[in-house]
Amino acid sequence: MEERTVLFGKYEVGKLLGKGTFAKVYHGRQIATNESVAIKVISKDQVKKEGMMEQIKREIEVMRLVRHPNIVELKEVMATKTKIFVVMEYVKGGELFGKVAKGKLKEDQARKYFQQLISAVDFCHSRGVSHRDLKPENLLIDENEDLKISDFGLSSLPEQLRNDGLLHTQCGTPAYVAPEVLRKKGYDGSKADLWSCGVVLFVLLAGFLPFQDENLMKMYRKIFKAEFECPPWFSTEAKRLISKLLVSDPEKRITIPAIMRVPWFRKGMKKPEEFLGHPEGVCEKSEETDAQSDVQNESNKSSSPKFFNAFEFISSMSSGFDLSNLFETKRKAGSMFTSKCSAAAIMTKIEVAAKGLSFKVRKLKDFKLRMQGPNEGRKGRLSVTAEVFAVAPEVAVVEFIKSSGDTLEYAKFCEEDVRPALKDIVWTWQGDGDGEGKVDCDQLQQ
Repeated sequence: MEERTVLFGKYEVGKLLGKGTFAKVYHGRQIATNESVAIKVISKDQVKKEGMMEQIKREIEVMRLVRHPNIVELKEVMATKTKIFVVMEYVKGGELFGKVAKGKLKEDQARKYFQQLISAVDFCHSRGVSHRDLKPENLLIDENEDLKISDFGLSSLPEQLRNDGLLHTQCGTPAYVAPEVLRKKGYDGSKADLWSCGVVLFVLLAGFLPFQDENLMKMYRKIFKAEFECPPWFSTEAKRLISKLLVSDPEKRITIPAIMRVPWFRKGMKKPEEFLGHPEGVCEKSEETDAQSDVQNESNKSSSPKFFNAFEFISSMSSGFDLSNLFETKRKAGSMFTSKCSAAAIMTKIEVAAKGLSFKVRKLKDFKLRMQGPNEGRKGRLSVTAEVFAVAPEVAVVEFIKSSGDTLEYAKFCEEDVRPALKDIVWTWQGDGDGEGKVDCDQLQQ
């Protein structure tokens, strides 16, 4: 029987699904749940050599930010000294491109995919994320025939905007790219995404591209003028919507709220579930300590908090072992503390503090709770998860992770609200230096 590789004691790595310049994607299985996953293995040296580190960081940052039923879910990111492991939802239905390659889709089926695409794109835009490479090859179909957006490698975040409030990076696939992106004068990423959505809808209904020419410059001229012709089998309503999406002036292009009011679009539409939650955090382990995770306590008993592996704890509380040189989404100072109080007492204290700030609190299993802010922030309501872990008989670690909302609002919540409210139970905060209260690593490893 073929011996399978086991990653960090959590994932069994299976067959190779595909490979690129600096990454390989494997089918995997989460050992605890038997769930299929896709594992992208990235070479750190190759990424640095190709100058792609920022793109990798951004892709992970974005995927942590956009949790939606029609977006491929990022489950976990792990790393060794030489490799990055990105564990994602496994979507086994393949690319939407595969369906279109066989010919045009029926209008009802095309509409369903378009509805799901717009729902996911709207969610991304509400989080300040523009995808910038929407095309059937980056749209996957799962076993339930639902659409999932993938490949956020070219996506943008608000911090990439220049002083004019626009993006200036030319990117995307020529046949799907908006005219304003080609003009090199700056563009609104969310409006450019809607042009691409219009091209996708056309392709689903037609089975071919609206702008195509063997000569690239001629194709660009057609895109600049929004020069296209709908086939005779398009319904009048579909033609009208496409003609409002494929408008060369982005200021006159239809918006998502307006799309959602179009009767053709609304037909048979299902409202997606609201997702609260987050992918697991980033944790770094050296090759020398991989074996520790094989014997890590996976107990989910509610009588005691989960065991926080000593090496993970040292990594998180010590700047020498964290991923600060790799990910912006590392466990940041102020988001984790140690306490000598019991897990139950810590949970009670956090719940009282959150309710005192008018946050809605929902208790989850395994000494974990979710807190949602009372007000709509810049990127929706702030949602924060707090979880208590045991690291030694008399030491607990508490970790806060932003599930949704604005990063600056989260930082303010940690610094100005959480710290003062929990000062009675805190032994030491992560990143507060080597002063009094430092945990003895020898004690942790006993």
